[in-house]
Amino acid sequence: MGLSQALSSALSGVNTTQQSLSVIAGNVANANTPGYIEETTNQVEVSTTGQPGTSVEVTGVNRQLNTLLQNQLWTETSGSSYANTSSQIYQQLQEIYGTPGTSTSFDAIYDNFTNALQALSTDPSSTSQQSTVIGAAQELAQNLNSMTTSIQDLRTQAEQGISNDVQTANGLLQQIAQINGELQSTQSNTSAGAQLEDQRGEDITQLSQLMNVNVVQNSDNQVSVFTSTGQQLVGGPQASQLSFANAGTLSATSLWSSDPSQDGVGTITLTSPGGTTTDLLATGAIQSGEIAAYVQMRDDVLPQAQNQLDELANQMSQALSNQTTSGTAVTAGSQAGYNVDTSSLLAGNTIQLTYTDSGGTQHTVNIVSLGQGGSLPLQTSQSNPNEQTIGVNFSAGMTSVVAQLNAALGTNLQFSNPSGSVLQVLNASGSSNVVNSASATTTATSLTGGSAQLPLFTDSNGTPITGALSAAGSQTTGLAGRIEVNPALTASPSNLVSYSSTTAAGDATRPNFILSQLTDTSLTYSPDTGIGTAQSPYSGTLSDYMSQIVSQQSQAANAATNLQQSQQTVLSALQQSFNSQSGVNIDTEMSNLIALQNAYGANARVMTTVQELMSTLLQIGT
Repeated sequence: MGLSQALSSALSGVNTTQQSLSVIAGNVANANTPGYIEETTNQVEVSTTGQPGTSVEVTGVNRQLNTLLQNQLWTETSGSSYANTSSQIYQQLQEIYGTPGTSTSFDAIYDNFTNALQALSTDPSSTSQQSTVIGAAQELAQNLNSMTTSIQDLRTQAEQGISNDVQTANGLLQQIAQINGELQSTQSNTSAGAQLEDQRGEDITQLSQLMNVNVVQNSDNQVSVFTSTGQQLVGGPQASQLSFANAGTLSATSLWSSDPSQDGVGTITLTSPGGTTTDLLATGAIQSGEIAAYVQMRDDVLPQAQNQLDELANQMSQALSNQTTSGTAVTAGSQAGYNVDTSSLLAGNTIQLTYTDSGGTQHTVNIVSLGQGGSLPLQTSQSNPNEQTIGVNFSAGMTSVVAQLNAALGTNLQFSNPSGSVLQVLNASGSSNVVNSASATTTATSLTGGSAQLPLFTDSNGTPITGALSAAGSQTTGLAGRIEVNPALTASPSNLVSYSSTTAAGDATRPNFILSQLTDTSLTYSPDTGIGTAQSPYSGTLSDYMSQIVSQQSQAANAATNLQQSQQTVLSALQQSFNSQSGVNIDTEMSNLIALQNAYGANARVMTTVQELMSTLLQIGT
């Protein structure tokens, strides 16, 4: 090798070392920069004709990226964000029920009410005990009101959280698309290209915190981003647009529906660059990330918590006010059955009848009086195929009632209206069915109706609580937020004892009835609460049901905390593995720095030696 070739090789070595040192300096400076991927120089051997391997040069910059780990990291980032958000809201929900054992807890306030009733039952004539019961009942109602407000506040926070996240997601989608566009005119193997790719990767990481996405690497260093169900969010330099119509402050009746005309909360709409729109919630496109957690809490978890409180308020109220009156046995020729008086029937009240068919199987039919515009088609109980429920509009008169019932049940039973508001039910003509019983369950609306039943609790403005179904929905929805102690009873606490004009001052009939209904009577609760199932509805006392609520919510909160911890462990381990392969290791960079310094020194010595030899040759020549 000649001196000129040696000098050229040394010079290229010095240049390569300088560029490599610059890359290492950038690595060290960005060691703690989120999303930064370690860079190395791409060095190639350059040969002169007939002289292989005479020099080296840098042709670009490589990113030490493990794409498989990066995609796994994005997936686990979504999962961890979902778990964190869910756990935080669950913990806030737990605070609403209060700390068990404290005087302000949900169960303690209920126990205060029953304890006050227990004291009244032993001394019914005590006006102070009567006032204490009213005060405890008001505290219970106000606690249910307050809990409802708190649950709806959490739902409103979730609604706002979705709105904020959608705005953030739109910004990230635009940034990813913009970087795609910039990379079309920027070589990917340059420092500028590497910085753009790092920024794009960090944008996708932030997006995955909000929602789960699938990322596909395309040609020309482009990426496409999709939802889990295949809707494109970013394609090249173009991004779709997310929109969310924030519904603002939510109430118990503000519920999500795939039908836009019935939707009471905001949904997320994706609009493609071509103008096509997709409802991402209706299609189930967002299954993880912070947005998914907010949606689940807003639409599932918190509404179910509200349902549980509403069912408690409904069952507690009706347990005290419902009274059942048996029908009167009648015959009509060869047919037999019962007459039932419907004059006191309110919307939400029921008529119950049983009959035995020719095969000896007993059937139960529940006829529900509907409110204005309410709907309840004939349906069969999932827990008992021989039990049917049908909603009937009584407001149009008995002729209409009879027609509705005969149309639905006329094969086995025959309905008629012999007089006034009397409903008659007989076995259908020519059939061998036997009508076993018929009764009507109505709501006591008077404090002095002559029975122990009373409307101790009412809906807002003193409306009787019957669970009525109307065009506006079920009265039970949001009832815990509206329940109150009957204003008439608040004005006359003595009616906790006095149920007629002849009731003795020390008569414990009504206090004992109220106490028994609240502590001993087993009731059956709606499976919509998540306690029990449609096939096996939960039955128990109100105290038992309340314990089920607190226990279920506590278990759910603990499960959310465990999920959060496990997701965080997985994410941390994956992040550590990713950093070890694609992140900056200062020790490694220092080691590389020393090696480059040595290489720089060696090349510099070669250049010095060549200079000295050339000087010597020049001196010899002269």
